[in-house]
Amino acid sequence: MIHQYKQGGYNVVLDVASGAIHVVDDVAYDIIEIFESTPKGDVLAKMKERYLGVDDITEDDILECYAQVESLRDAGKLYSPDTFEPMAGTLKEKTSGVIKALCLHIAHTCNLNCSYCFASQGKYHGERGVMSLEVGKRALDFLVENSGSRRNLEVDFFGGEPLLNFEVVKQLVAYARDIEKKHNKNFRFTLTTNGMLIDDDVIDFCNRECHNVVLSLDGRREIHDRFRVDYAGKGSFDRIVPKFQRLVEAREGKGYYMRGTFTHANPDFLEDIKVMLDLGFSELSMEPVVCAPGDPAELTDEDIEIVKRQYEDLAKLMLERDKEGKPFTFYHYMIDLTGGPCIYKRISGCGSGTEYMAVTPWGDLYPCHQFVGDEKYLLGNIYEGVTNKCAQCEFAECNVYAREECRDCWARLYCSGGCAANAYHATGSIKGVYEKGCELFKKRMECAIMLAIARRLEGK
Repeated sequence: MIHQYKQGGYNVVLDVASGAIHVVDDVAYDIIEIFESTPKGDVLAKMKERYLGVDDITEDDILECYAQVESLRDAGKLYSPDTFEPMAGTLKEKTSGVIKALCLHIAHTCNLNCSYCFASQGKYHGERGVMSLEVGKRALDFLVENSGSRRNLEVDFFGGEPLLNFEVVKQLVAYARDIEKKHNKNFRFTLTTNGMLIDDDVIDFCNRECHNVVLSLDGRREIHDRFRVDYAGKGSFDRIVPKFQRLVEAREGKGYYMRGTFTHANPDFLEDIKVMLDLGFSELSMEPVVCAPGDPAELTDEDIEIVKRQYEDLAKLMLERDKEGKPFTFYHYMIDLTGGPCIYKRISGCGSGTEYMAVTPWGDLYPCHQFVGDEKYLLGNIYEGVTNKCAQCEFAECNVYAREECRDCWARLYCSGGCAANAYHATGSIKGVYEKGCELFKKRMECAIMLAIARRLEGK
């Protein structure tokens, strides 16, 4: 299977199964399009009719181009068969029972009242509460006990707003540092915050202990303050931006992401990206809103078309900024054309419910943060482990080949079947397909591949 598209002045051909990416001229592009379905003589006749005499193209040029396409096919770099389906699920079988990451819901409460919040303003459709030190320590012990031979373990401090329980966050990191050498483990911490409670103590802690920090900012003041308000209805932009700037400056190159959300109010999210850049932020991510159908924030079909054009314009902006010596990172455009994830990860998915789980303030286990509060997917708890084996098996069987719609999709080995939570909320099944999400993902990948091609050819 191949996928062809034109963008940024490049003719791009992706061989889906091998991952080979080709940048070709017009003649090769057109030959490749009909190569498998059309007899050689007919292909050559069509190319001669279309190109002879154009830009001094000769019959020999067309014959040579056809031969090169044949050579690529014979080398397994074009039209290569997908032989990966028998491997689907193998990685999860090999790592069955091994957990590598936990999302600790350190606080099921929040000091903001964002109307689009998938977590119901941080309380996940349940009671407000914060994680005790005892529950948190048990969660870390549970991770160590179930991590097998894995050395590097990931812990995300999440909410609600985790800084509402900052003292416990600090104590848990100290506990982790105390036990990691004993068990030959290495903890890496991430903290996600809305920024309202950032102070010098938080900045010092994050720069000392956090491998990454995720900062919530939606871009333009009017867009941010439309949704990200406190309980008095007052926007948070002016209060958090100076704090984010201080934290990022103090990190001195350490990992962070400025994470925004685009909704029906701002499908032109590139304007928000530009504001973030003007504010001095260069590690950026903008995510489509996750909300119930009919919600005022929901992206419409018209919005989706706007967003797709924004992705193209974003790639252009990134190339322009490269030339100006002011590069920036966009999370969804970070791909490696020479390697990237191994094929097992490409076909088996993110690992939610198997190697990655979320922990509530009371120690309950869920497949990931987007399932917290849905009793159907309550997996167990940090004291007894996973007891809902049926639910866990459902996630273990969730791979790119478990979705019929994915089998003939050119992007399947990049998205690995997509987000199980988004599929569930859109279709009622974790093996369903969130169609709008798929449409946006495919556009992002086309733009990301084009951007990587341009940077490579320009020596960036």
